[in-house]
Amino acid sequence: MITKLIVRGLVVGLLAGLLAAVFAYTVGEPRIDQAIALEEAAAAAAAPAESHDDTGTAAHSHDEEEALVSRDGQRFGLFLALGLYGLAVGGLFALVYAAVRGRAGPRSEPVLAVTLAAAAFTSVVFIPFVKYPANPPAVGDPETINQRTVLYLVAVVIGILAVAAAVAAYRYASRSEPWVRWLSAGVTLLVPVVAAWILLPEISEVPRGFPADLLWDFRVASIGTQVVFWAGVGALFAFAARRRGPV
Repeated sequence: MITKLIVRGLVVGLLAGLLAAVFAYTVGEPRIDQAIALEEAAAAAAAPAESHDDTGTAAHSHDEEEALVSRDGQRFGLFLALGLYGLAVGGLFALVYAAVRGRAGPRSEPVLAVTLAAAAFTSVVFIPFVKYPANPPAVGDPETINQRTVLYLVAVVIGILAVAAAVAAYRYASRSEPWVRWLSAGVTLLVPVVAAWILLPEISEVPRGFPADLLWDFRVASIGTQVVFWAGVGALFAFAARRRGPV
């Protein structure tokens, strides 16, 4: 029954989201704290020196600019957001799994779950990330956020189409030698990805003097969170399929 598959996907997605949140909290949050500290230090250095006046306005200016959500609230929101994200993605994953099961991909249900999770990670995370990697809070111009969002979504669409085309090429060459099938799939995947890499505009907004090691660590933590999430989705869904059998 499709209902059982959806419930399975929701549970798997929630668990995978919480696993990813634990990873992001442990590995990513310290980098965000460092980036925020750098941003605040830069803002303080750029602000003009203010003289003391009788009303004490300068003394209270910092308090008026405090963040609307505290860091503790943001950390709680991390778990909430990734949990909800996992629920949504898990439900969609179950629907796609139900659509392709028996029609495409491996016949083994656990292998199909892992393969589908790997394809999803490649198309919606890795390919866009290669062109537009994540940046910490201190990096990025607020004026270009709409442009950056649109370009990232374009990269996601290209990734999905590229992976779908690679699967179609692999199936089309199903009667050929294995190396021919894999070569066809690889070339079909790389052509649109390389074209997008060349044609899509660059976005380079890293401020001069920003620590390269902090930027690298943040990006590793960002992609690592997605690796944990999709690995969790594939492994947990495969485990559920193996334990419960056909639905």
